[in-house]
Amino acid sequence: MAFIPRSTILISIPFMIISFLLSRAPFKMVSVPPSNPWADGPMKLITTPQYQTKKTDIFTSGATHMALLHNSILRGYNSIYQQAPHLMDQDKADFIAYALVWYKFVKSHHDDEEENLFTKVEEVLQDKTVFEETHKEHESFLAGLASFQEYLTSLKSPADFSSDRLLEIMSSFQQPFETHFHSEISTIAKLSEHPNVPKEGTPENAAASATFKAWGKSTVTKAGVTDVVPFFLMNLDRTVEDGMWANWPPMPAPIRWGLINIAGAIRSGLWKFTSCDSAGQPKELWAFQALEMKKLREARQKGEL
Repeated sequence: MAFIPRSTILISIPFMIISFLLSRAPFKMVSVPPSNPWADGPMKLITTPQYQTKKTDIFTSGATHMALLHNSILRGYNSIYQQAPHLMDQDKADFIAYALVWYKFVKSHHDDEEENLFTKVEEVLQDKTVFEETHKEHESFLAGLASFQEYLTSLKSPADFSSDRLLEIMSSFQQPFETHFHSEISTIAKLSEHPNVPKEGTPENAAASATFKAWGKSTVTKAGVTDVVPFFLMNLDRTVEDGMWANWPPMPAPIRWGLINIAGAIRSGLWKFTSCDSAGQPKELWAFQALEMKKLREARQKGEL
């Protein structure tokens, strides 16, 4: 047997790992445009303040970026709600894991707002009252969110999954959740009228803008690079609002591609349930696509095609 130098083996290992990951990358998934219920309901998506008003002050921009992040979460909720009743048995384990990533995303987002963002905004405006109602709204859906996570983690087997039970839990917090995710955007946008808002062009305004941008960049990645980040990016519709946000969040294209297709490859089975493909284009929700594929296979077996 030919001797293979140890250095050659060591050099080849990273290439083998990359090759393996690429074979599982989301860009390899076949997607088709939506033709069944999609992820724009039952929760209504948010129109961004910047698209509505064309304003670009720090709070309109901040509210807009928050709206885009919220819409990813809302599409995630909707994708779970729409697909749960139509799952095939072989997809249940991945679907449960996908739903738990959504929970992780929401919980991390909530905690990061409460512990970091809100405090920083209050310091900028020198006003501890601006998020009083927002804090109350958070409390209105946390119990239901906890029940969502408790149910999914309590299942002894994916076969025990009940879509009726999951939808019952989701419906129990849907209204306060949707209300909050919309009203928080209005709350942040209205802060542009606060008497203590830093004036455009001042060092204070620039510092506040930098603070908000830094929070925006870190809030998703700190939640989880190999699960929450791909979930977030593959529930971002890059076609909305006349393609105004096609390149949001701003990052070099190779970095975006790597976050989706390299980091995302680690848990590749989950991303078939997302509302958008790896390029940010809306796609048929997997549960519906899988059912159509099953019908075609059965028709071929019966000689009907």
